[in-house]
Amino acid sequence: MVQTRLTFIVALLSMIGPFSIDAYLPSFPDIETTYGVSRAVLSQSLSVYLVAFAASTLLWGPLADRFGRRGVIMGSLSLYVLASGGCALAGDAMAFLAWRTLQGFAASGGLIAGRAMIRDAHDASSAHRAMAQVTLVFALAPAIAPVLGAWLHDHFGWRSVFVFLCLFGVLLIGTTAMIRETLPSTQRQSLRPQVVARVYLRTLQHSQFPGMVLSLGFAFAGLFLYIAGAPTVIYDFLGLGTDDFGIQFIPMVAGLMLGAFASGRLTHYVSPVRSVGIGFGILAAAVALNVVEVVLLEASVLFTVGPLVIYAFGMAMIMPAITILALDCFPHHRGTAASMQGFLQMVINAAVAGIAVPILHTQREYFVIGQALFLSLALVLWCAVWCRRALRPE
Repeated sequence: MVQTRLTFIVALLSMIGPFSIDAYLPSFPDIETTYGVSRAVLSQSLSVYLVAFAASTLLWGPLADRFGRRGVIMGSLSLYVLASGGCALAGDAMAFLAWRTLQGFAASGGLIAGRAMIRDAHDASSAHRAMAQVTLVFALAPAIAPVLGAWLHDHFGWRSVFVFLCLFGVLLIGTTAMIRETLPSTQRQSLRPQVVARVYLRTLQHSQFPGMVLSLGFAFAGLFLYIAGAPTVIYDFLGLGTDDFGIQFIPMVAGLMLGAFASGRLTHYVSPVRSVGIGFGILAAAVALNVVEVVLLEASVLFTVGPLVIYAFGMAMIMPAITILALDCFPHHRGTAASMQGFLQMVINAAVAGIAVPILHTQREYFVIGQALFLSLALVLWCAVWCRRALRPE
């Protein structure tokens, strides 16, 4: 019962990121009008959020290893509530960008400490299943966020989206207060800069950890390209409106949930490495279908969203397994390992939002090419990891 409640709360914490990214996407035109800025300028509100998220992960992990997971979650959520309120009240674009930066800085704390909590409370096999359950609940966020954001926008204006995020943060503070600390005092780690730097250096020098994390990051980039570029996909490629974001996100999230369920079930029958291999096969099939669609068919909801559903299914297959495999590389520094994992993944996401989307947004063919390139990088990195595990398991 205690572990089930912990898994559910960590899943809610993992929803902060998708809510913060996706909920305000339908409001882009109105925010641009309010502040008198272009789409390119407003897109930087996503980039600065992701950059701050990435940078702050390097702070929260060592803090979680030193002071415990629960305190880090409570502290970061308090900052998140403050930043979300600031976004709702921002009077100009610069203030809005500044509050979004703080929001990104705070949002990573719960994710990093929550991942460490899951591994603290479970053995390897049950941790994989628990992480699959987290992914299952987390997957709801990208479906709910843009639909809820559009509803709030239509009824109360775009600022109400950030009021909702503020209240969601308050709710999470209350739920976190219900769980116990999972890091024993005997396992607390030093916070001295030289010690922390040495541990981070070890994560980068590890024979498998960087490859695992970057492989997962580039695979997710193939999906995040369509998430961050959702306004372009919905408004420009498909010619739809503000109320139609659910047409992309709901089926895509259904794919994530089904993939997470399948990943959890597979833990009874195959190893995590085998599960990852199956997931990558599904991702490759989705990209191949996307290439065929864009070459042979006109843009439509079915043939644009369909390959994304399959890709999302494959992502949910590999995400829990790779996450646990990466954390197990550093059993005594899981918070710090989770920080480096989150940092590298968010750097990739920030590059997708700030560089890839602006470059590729003019043609839907470019989005497909971008997705194929990201998956190719992920496959090369994972194959390198697999070879090293076969030669020298760690």
